[in-house]
Amino acid sequence: MATLARWCFRHRLLVLLMWLVTLGGVAVASQSAGSAYASVFHVPDTESGKAQDLVKAAFPESAGDMDTVVWRVDEGTVRDAAVRERMSASLERIDRLDTVGSVTSPYSRAGAAQISRDGRTAYARITYHKTADELSTDEADSVVDTATEARTEGLRVEVSGPVAEKTEEGEAGSVAEVVGLVAAAIVLYLAFGSLPAMLLPLISALFSVGTGVMSIKLLSHVADVPELAATLSTLIGLGVGIDYALFIITRHRQGLKSGLAPEEAAVRALNTSGRAVLFAGGTVCIALLGLLALRLEFLTGVAIATTLMVVLTMAASVTFMPALLGLFGMRVLSRRERRRPAAEGPRAEQPRGLAVRWAALVQRRPVTLLTTASVVLAVLTLPFFSLRLGISDQGNRPESNTTRQAYDMLEEGFGPGFNGPLQLVAKVGGPGDQAALQRLAGTVRKDPDVAAVVSLPARPDATTAVVQVIPRTAPQEEATSDLIARLRDTTIPAAERGTTLAVYVGGQTATFDDFATVMIGKLPWFVLIVVALGFLLLLVAFRSLVIPLTAAVMNLLAAGASFGVLVALFQWGRLSGPLGVGGAGPVEAFLPTIMLAVLFGLSMDYQVFLVSRVHEEWVHSHDNSKAVTVGLTNTSRVINAAALIMICVFFAFVFRKERIISEFGVGLAAAVALDAFIIRTMLVPAVMRVLGAANWWLPGWLDKRLPHLAVEPADPPVPAPAADPKQSPATPAPTQPRT
Repeated sequence: MATLARWCFRHRLLVLLMWLVTLGGVAVASQSAGSAYASVFHVPDTESGKAQDLVKAAFPESAGDMDTVVWRVDEGTVRDAAVRERMSASLERIDRLDTVGSVTSPYSRAGAAQISRDGRTAYARITYHKTADELSTDEADSVVDTATEARTEGLRVEVSGPVAEKTEEGEAGSVAEVVGLVAAAIVLYLAFGSLPAMLLPLISALFSVGTGVMSIKLLSHVADVPELAATLSTLIGLGVGIDYALFIITRHRQGLKSGLAPEEAAVRALNTSGRAVLFAGGTVCIALLGLLALRLEFLTGVAIATTLMVVLTMAASVTFMPALLGLFGMRVLSRRERRRPAAEGPRAEQPRGLAVRWAALVQRRPVTLLTTASVVLAVLTLPFFSLRLGISDQGNRPESNTTRQAYDMLEEGFGPGFNGPLQLVAKVGGPGDQAALQRLAGTVRKDPDVAAVVSLPARPDATTAVVQVIPRTAPQEEATSDLIARLRDTTIPAAERGTTLAVYVGGQTATFDDFATVMIGKLPWFVLIVVALGFLLLLVAFRSLVIPLTAAVMNLLAAGASFGVLVALFQWGRLSGPLGVGGAGPVEAFLPTIMLAVLFGLSMDYQVFLVSRVHEEWVHSHDNSKAVTVGLTNTSRVINAAALIMICVFFAFVFRKERIISEFGVGLAAAVALDAFIIRTMLVPAVMRVLGAANWWLPGWLDKRLPHLAVEPADPPVPAPAADPKQSPATPAPTQPRT
């Protein structure tokens, strides 16, 4: 690492040029190729997956996505001549668009059932040639604009569906990034007191994130990458990129204040904090790639994209950052900090202020702090036990969106279950199968939780039949999930008995339900893998059984508490309305696994940064109380600054007004806040103070078999550079042995 840092420092202009060329080349390529994002929610080996495969094979002409144009009148009915003439003309214009395959009007014989009983609401089905992912935003805009042009006083027209959603994606995206960066800049300036030192992490993060976002755009052409992955990668990349740079610059500034020349300070910073960055970033990548073991296409795309982003932020931290440090030289210190060595001589920065007082409090009241932190985490974790996983739909979108208004109009006109119809997809072949299917439809119609049953038309020679079932309850309600389970476990098996009929429950609602069920089943194994990996890494790094064990327990507490916050804010709806991300609803099914992977690396970063300083002092003095005090006073300020930056960046993504991104932003911000301010600042030092020398216990037989790993190796003594009349004399920093 020292060799790489020295090369990048000395060849700084070449390194900066290489990054600039890379960014420009990827930008040009992505602009030319465009994107090919694809949100694949297909869940293999499930009923909804089998139903989806049967429908695609039997009805290839319906392979494209479908939108719904909904209109409602304040007075009269939708059958009035003026309304009928206006909406028919609008639907004809939509039908002539190149992207549209067909339009089923409620004024046609095929769409006669598409008018509500009170006659005030109607809808038309739009079937596209392609999926929403294959259509551009401009093509989606043309459909929505053509439909909504029909609005007049007393006639509301809205559009729902996956294509219409494209017109609402990222409406406030740039605002979120700007707010996050401005907040991070303020924290950095308060931490460093130097404009150049504030700018360096932002520049490094912008280069790595910009390269990453456009690389992911190119990646979407060769892998199924959902558009969510690009936004989520931006969120994670900005957070960890600024944080990684912060740790390196902090160590670099400490070296300069101790009298090291800029080059030697940069080399030492990269050889210590730079190694810790690679360690923390590597653990994030390992955890993210662990999502591949879940064998779900949607998560595979997210894992690959976010891993690529983290790799680029690590690369920027260990190459781009030393080049920037070489470019700015001593200016990463404020003017007052540069004047002090000239007047007083170089000296190591001593901890002071709140950090010292807090460390003293930990020494005096460890049990009190331990109890307080445990109670806070326990209270925040309580909502977690009512966690319900699912997938957000258009009913969770902001009320100002056309998709949400169309959703509400359909619910008002046709019932809450209309927005999430189920499909009974039957494979027929035997002589009695058709009759059995009709009996099944009659039985389902009598179910108290079913509002309507409609047999969809099929070709005379078709071997696949589709029966649409409209539940009485909304798609995300538990009663709808109970209906799906009842149909699969009781109603359908009874109808299949004695026939060759094979019936599967499909449709978007069933697919989302199956996805959540699969995720719930895989989540415990993923948690076990992540916790076990963290335990092994810390065991090797600190040669202790107690430290990795307590870290594993605390990581689980932090995760449980952050999920509890999500349940309270989004599932219970305590804050989802004020945040402008729609009403209450289940937590995204894929959110816990992705959050755990990210939090694993972030918590590992803080744990290593804190405990390595404690361990360093323990090796030097074998005084556990002193080791905890020294470690906490030397790291708490940096950990708190890094946490504040991440909280600002993550929480700023609420401004995107997208429920899924808001859940990730709030969840990660809450987890980082709990991890930094409760666990690493209160719980970890208090526990280590109480346990004493037991923190470092390791059986002798295990100690002999473990490999030696130095996350932050000892700072080697470096000869003082030759005196420069323009600079203050540089003397080597006092060093202590590190392991």
